[in-house]
Amino acid sequence: MTTAPAGSATAIAPAYGDKVIAVETAGSEPIPDSERHGSPLQLLWTWASPNIKFATVYIGVISVLFFGLSFWQATAALLLGTALGALTQGILSLDGPRFGVPQMAIGRFSFGYRGNLLPSGVNALVAGVGWFAVNSVSAAFALNTLTDLRPLPSLLVVVAAEIVIGFVGHNFVHAFEKYAFPALAVVFLLAGVWTFKEADLGGSGAGGGIGGFLLAFSTAWGYAAGWNPGASDYSRYLPRTANRFRTVLYPAVGLFVSIAVVSVIGAASATIVAPEGATPTAAFTGHLPSWLSHLVLLAIILGAVSANALNVYSSAMSITSLGLKLPPWLGRGAIVVLCGLAGTAAAWTSLADAGHAYEAFLLVIAYWVGPWLGVVLVERWRQARTPDEVLSLRISDRSFANWPGIAALLTGIVVSVPLFSNQEKYVGWVPEQWPSFGDITCLVGFAVSAGLYAVLRRADQPTSA
Repeated sequence: MTTAPAGSATAIAPAYGDKVIAVETAGSEPIPDSERHGSPLQLLWTWASPNIKFATVYIGVISVLFFGLSFWQATAALLLGTALGALTQGILSLDGPRFGVPQMAIGRFSFGYRGNLLPSGVNALVAGVGWFAVNSVSAAFALNTLTDLRPLPSLLVVVAAEIVIGFVGHNFVHAFEKYAFPALAVVFLLAGVWTFKEADLGGSGAGGGIGGFLLAFSTAWGYAAGWNPGASDYSRYLPRTANRFRTVLYPAVGLFVSIAVVSVIGAASATIVAPEGATPTAAFTGHLPSWLSHLVLLAIILGAVSANALNVYSSAMSITSLGLKLPPWLGRGAIVVLCGLAGTAAAWTSLADAGHAYEAFLLVIAYWVGPWLGVVLVERWRQARTPDEVLSLRISDRSFANWPGIAALLTGIVVSVPLFSNQEKYVGWVPEQWPSFGDITCLVGFAVSAGLYAVLRRADQPTSA
């Protein structure tokens, strides 16, 4: 079988198709019609399974314990933030069957061929190192609690499974998520029933107020929208004729329902007093009967593997989307392994203080995703009347430049972070003066980048459209 090197614009030979036990060879090149297969329904479990995990539980936990919200306040913030991130996930998934390329390759419309190096590189680090580390640590703690295997060996067992799934590729990832979904859903729903029986849902919280609400909202939005840069990675093999409504609906519903239910369970669990000195996973399972506690620990491991199979795969897709001339041996599969090794190293260093590292990481995600999403959505709106044939040629055009996209992206970050960031190690000017603002960095970054890009592109229309 002959294939094009990862990152080239040449179509691959029709040989992969719907094979599950076969190593995918495609990189960022368009998937030809002969390789297209599947239906939008598969996007439901592909986006649900990766979020039925302990990391999702923990965004609910920190909303109550760290941000000072009551259960009901936390629930409102979590649902609102998740809904916004899930909606854009569905919209961006449409680009998969439309263009047949990964999401970060589609970013060339917004940032130009060379300008797209920045967001693609950032996403490769966030998914393949940041998220990979976060999820692997939670799975390692669960395996440690379940078996008494020390944290580092537990971590190595988990990451080996994650890397193998990502290495095999697209079809195997979809199949793994499909069969993981019912097991994860049943176990976490059972845990939710026990948790709500023990929880103190009527508590008033610790006075988080509007600031705590905005922190929780930003966290939930950053968590859900953190998947947006990989949306079309898993829809790009769908036929061009795939139903558009379902292509939006299924990923949005899968993402929203899984994050909403599991994070709200986490918020409820935070109202239960945990054993002194318990690890985060042990604290979540401490009130459960032993049989269910063991099942939840197994589900935490399975959920983390489900998420990181996508993270390491999308990280490799982002690297192929850089458009670099890579050597033939450095294809998608090899990049998955390298990304997994980098993520493993990051996970190792964060084993000692996982809770605080996770809180900061969630907010940082929103800091770059908000401005990126603002630019991408405006460009998508601008393309509404441009023929797909013209746009498809632009994806592989190395000379195509779009300086307003990079300018708007960087401006959104430069304006929003110094002014509105509210983290343990850095507090921006606005929350320092008025703590009630919480952290609205992601919202400001989104608005600034979207508005500026719309203005700049209108002014630049005669020369670069």
